[in-house]
Amino acid sequence: MSTAQANTTPNAYLKTKVLTASPTELRLMLFEGAIKFCRQARHALNHNDHEALYNGIVRAQRIVLELVNSIKPDPDPELCGKLTALYNYIYRRLIDANMDHDIKAIDESINLLEYERETWTLLMKKLADEQPAAGQGDDAESDSDDKPLASIGPRPGAGPSYGQAASGGGFSVQG
Repeated sequence: MSTAQANTTPNAYLKTKVLTASPTELRLMLFEGAIKFCRQARHALNHNDHEALYNGIVRAQRIVLELVNSIKPDPDPELCGKLTALYNYIYRRLIDANMDHDIKAIDESINLLEYERETWTLLMKKLADEQPAAGQGDDAESDSDDKPLASIGPRPGAGPSYGQAASGGGFSVQG
């Protein structure tokens, strides 16, 4: 296999994975990507590789911006405002890490992103557990897309939605 083929094969796999993922899975992938790039930046900082540090942090920042931009606050502006504030804080800490070469800022960003990823994973599991019960008597293709939502996800109009999820409130996700 040539170098060019080796470099495109993972990209083809990733492209397929992204194109076939539900909006909730895409959001999970965003969390995982941001954590991955933060860890790469942390490793680069430990090895005094300023270019890799910059590249890792900038990639993580772009993902955090996508997380912010994917929030649609219509059903629950207060909750979405809190999420936006959290993501803006993470973004600011990444700026601090880049400007000051601050490993504590990177570590804090990683911890917050890991917590968000875990919360998202638990929400996905809870909704998957509730989905069969909600669909009793309906065909397998029927899901809960018509629940009230604050849309969070990069692909509007596709995939499962979250309603009355973990918090018991009106916050939900529709891709």
